[in-house]
Amino acid sequence: MNAPERLTLLEPAALQEFAEQRWDQAIVPALQDYITIPAKSPMFDAQWAQQGLLDRVARDAAAWIESRQVPGLELELIGMEGRTPVIFFEVPARGENHSGQTVLLYGHLDKQPEFNGWRSDLGPWTPKLEDGKLYGRGGADDGYAAYAAVTALEALDRQSASRPRVVGLIETCEESGSFDLPAYIEQLKPRLGDVSLVVCLDSGAGNYEQLWLTTSLRGMVSGVLKVDVLTEGIHSGDASGLVPSSFRILRQVLDRLEDARTGHLLPEGFHCEIPADRLAQAQATAGILGDGVWKRFPWACGADGAATLPTTTDPVQALLNRTWRPTLSVVGADGFPELKNAGNVLRPHTAFKLSLRLPPLVDGNEAALRLKALLEDNAPYNARVTFTPDGRAGAYGASGWNAPDIAPWLMKALDGASRAHFGAPVGFIGQGGTIPLMSMLQKGFPRAQMMVCGVLGPKSNAHGPNEFLHVPYAKRLTAAVAQVMAAHP
Repeated sequence: MNAPERLTLLEPAALQEFAEQRWDQAIVPALQDYITIPAKSPMFDAQWAQQGLLDRVARDAAAWIESRQVPGLELELIGMEGRTPVIFFEVPARGENHSGQTVLLYGHLDKQPEFNGWRSDLGPWTPKLEDGKLYGRGGADDGYAAYAAVTALEALDRQSASRPRVVGLIETCEESGSFDLPAYIEQLKPRLGDVSLVVCLDSGAGNYEQLWLTTSLRGMVSGVLKVDVLTEGIHSGDASGLVPSSFRILRQVLDRLEDARTGHLLPEGFHCEIPADRLAQAQATAGILGDGVWKRFPWACGADGAATLPTTTDPVQALLNRTWRPTLSVVGADGFPELKNAGNVLRPHTAFKLSLRLPPLVDGNEAALRLKALLEDNAPYNARVTFTPDGRAGAYGASGWNAPDIAPWLMKALDGASRAHFGAPVGFIGQGGTIPLMSMLQKGFPRAQMMVCGVLGPKSNAHGPNEFLHVPYAKRLTAAVAQVMAAHP
């Protein structure tokens, strides 16, 4: 019989040193290559399958993971007909008996589209490392996740540290709402095991000075609202005043949803009561971040030189507005010619791409159906008004997520990791974004603990221009993830 493996006492400094070396030598170069590939999510590239770019980034990440030669790691690149690929890997437990429990590591490789407004010396597909920041689309959101997660495993194995069984799930459909993921989770469920901890590296940070745990995520309904009044454009001098403007009708329809003066969403069904513990956490976080909650945005200045004002300068209300209250954004438009080609024509239609963020406790699919009825019913002037949600397979909206109560062991581990690698206690913050997987996993593994965190701190600007990955923060986060996994009881 072989002698039992000797386990060592974990050394946080060694974890940090290993993470820093691995990032400098292997992760940053891999991410620079990744950034050059415009692997846009299916919602933004109808020809994704023919382009093969999602398959390419998945193959590249899979090859990198396998090259690390983590003992016992087995990896599979899985594809289903007509669905985006996923990477699945599993690593056996190391050391003492962990009662068959499993840590699930999650990330995604698909990207948002280019957007405009990039700095003249930057671009979405042109990586640039400057002052510790790696610029380019997708590096922070969240191409780094798979690389950092496997590095955390390597760091533990270098110290012969005890840890549970680990599985990894890296998808390529998250930015489109993860509509392909349920089929893969159903297929992989027997292989996932007893998931007791989920580590999701697709979230944000309140600052770069401490570890931040995400405590909630908003849901989302997105889709196209279109108003048709004519079959073709007509000379505005001939038609205006008689033919109703499609834009004016669209404004009237949106007024059913939003108070244009305040941005308040009018239907009560899109709101929920904010839990007392989340309110208390927002108050504590506001005490840490102060005015930085709203000052971190790139505000434009008016004609008098004064900056645009936020909806509120109260840090607590600012946090709640972006995490626990519904908000509407118009993120795209159709039916408008470019300004240089805008003749005096009454346009036949106007279409807006809507993004409705929902509080964590509001069901996304039910909200989508309510929104569709609200916008389409009793159209002004009997115009043709349609709202087409982006969701697929009957799931028209993504539900948000409210984290379960944190187990004492995890609370201790998070705070210990934050103090060890950042020199400050762990922080707690809700996020306004959406990660559909979290609500799926919460339903599938109701007893699992959740470590949702990420590198999207101030000005990192995921989805927008000049997106960057804060490399020093990512290094410390990688070491912190390793330390938390080692603390799993």
